[in-house]
Amino acid sequence: MPKNLSLYIHIPFCAQKCRYCDFLSCDGESYGTMLRYVDALCKEIRLYEPIADEYNVRTIFIGGGTPSLLDESLVANILAFVRQIFKVERGAEITIEANPGTLGNQKLYGYLKAGINRLSIGLQSADNEILRKLGRIHNFDQFVASYSAARRAGFKNINIDVMSGLPGLTIHNYVDTLTKVLNFDPEHISAYSLQIEENTPLAKDEELLKELPTDIVDRRMYEITKQLLASKGFDRYEISNYAKPGFECKHNMVYWTGGEYVGFGVGSASYFQGKRFSNIRGILDYISLLERTEEATDPASKEILYNETMKSLRENVTPVYLYSRMEEFMFLGLRMTCGVSREDFKERFNKDIYEVYAPVLNKHIDQGYMAEIGDRIILTDTGIDVSNYILSDFILDKE
Repeated sequence: MPKNLSLYIHIPFCAQKCRYCDFLSCDGESYGTMLRYVDALCKEIRLYEPIADEYNVRTIFIGGGTPSLLDESLVANILAFVRQIFKVERGAEITIEANPGTLGNQKLYGYLKAGINRLSIGLQSADNEILRKLGRIHNFDQFVASYSAARRAGFKNINIDVMSGLPGLTIHNYVDTLTKVLNFDPEHISAYSLQIEENTPLAKDEELLKELPTDIVDRRMYEITKQLLASKGFDRYEISNYAKPGFECKHNMVYWTGGEYVGFGVGSASYFQGKRFSNIRGILDYISLLERTEEATDPASKEILYNETMKSLRENVTPVYLYSRMEEFMFLGLRMTCGVSREDFKERFNKDIYEVYAPVLNKHIDQGYMAEIGDRIILTDTGIDVSNYILSDFILDKE
């Protein structure tokens, strides 16, 4: 019986790197480098051919960077190669992230033809001045044109990313963004609060840092998000994610429920066969390493080169032991509003959840931060508000 698997495909290229971004991405790369990178991606995917028949791919997520910077033909080639190596489930959720400044009719029709059925568009704000401060390459009119083109092309599952806590953002501007987004009637909305990451241009810009909303204002934006989206029929199924019924992001649910996934591309992360690992982070190093796989011709040489490539490609390989699996089950699963299942915990770890976590659970239930409803243990609304504090309590003492 094939096991379920999800795939993440990382496209690191950007037209211009946003000022708040600390993801592995780059701008200014040549088209030739992009072609070599896509070829290297396919070579990495081929490395999994000996074991691919053991898995059934249920979701694919093409992220970045700005994946929509690639020609639609290149995206189609990647997905065709995935299907050549793996068994992709009929009706699998296949998502691509897109920047409004990079979409057009030809590209959108090409995505649909390639089998992409979910589009995630990064708007962030409807205020053009705030977009400029963030270093975004698009304006709101370009978003409107891209979204409308996606609907005309036939996309029936669209996510829109928005952000609160941005420099210069007022409650009025934020409500305006949410209202405009809701008027487009997307199936999914991801609403994140800006996190200032070290070594990003934004973190070093003292003038912009002075424009950040206060914690009280940012908190009010958070409350408004919950209230306004709920009033329009969006279910908050994870701390920062809202969906109409049936349109929850299946790929992200794999992360939050401890499912297996393999990441392809530079810097991508995997949880596969009981281990966590990530790929090397240098784009040219990644390309050169995968190009070497063509050097082997006979079966014995291919096996040696396969093992050498896998060893060189992967960094930070860490076995995921029982305690770590329990911790992840809790602090990932509790991000979802449906919480975690006692039965699932018992089935996975052969222990009742209270055998392992009774003091923590009893403390937070007594404080009103958590609740037990039937088989499930969830964070209450108050608990979600202080989730970082609560989730850290689920790290086990392994002494």
